[in-house]
Amino acid sequence: MKTLMSAAVLAAPVVAMAVAAAPSLSHAQDTGVYGTLGYAGSRAEGADTGAVQGRLGAKLTPHFGVEGELSGGVKDDDIDTNGVRSNIEQTHSAAVYGVGFLPVTPKIDLIGRVGYGNTQFKQTLAGVESKFDADSVNYGVGAQYKVDDKNGVRVDYTRQQFRDNDAADANVVSVGYARKF
Repeated sequence: MKTLMSAAVLAAPVVAMAVAAAPSLSHAQDTGVYGTLGYAGSRAEGADTGAVQGRLGAKLTPHFGVEGELSGGVKDDDIDTNGVRSNIEQTHSAAVYGVGFLPVTPKIDLIGRVGYGNTQFKQTLAGVESKFDADSVNYGVGAQYKVDDKNGVRVDYTRQQFRDNDAADANVVSVGYARKF
């Protein structure tokens, strides 16, 4: 019995330090890394296309982060240009962004993004398929609602200003599931 009491007395400081450190350990696990998965609808000169979109980001400070974005086309559109019908599809897109966060409430953040991207398109005209890609400067705004500490919903508007004069600038609206890791 004496040995058991001596062990308890010796272990008490270690247990107390572990209990005191537990909150800081759980805080240390908040990496600031997040991801989203959703759908993005794009409109450019009457062509409405759609893509599955994924993002991976890191919130470096409470108000600034970086994120990468990849998307793959899932919806094409037929367009009429001067009486000539063609089909246009976004095959894939990739971009990187600097992201600003403005917490409005504990559950809602407003988001601003500026970045640079590249998008590849496939166009079919008179049965002939051609692919081309275009670089763009992208900027936009959005909001994120946090359902709980890890999960949320994110909505964004992004303007893609293509540097190639042959590509029409696009307005992209996206909605997705957001997850904090």
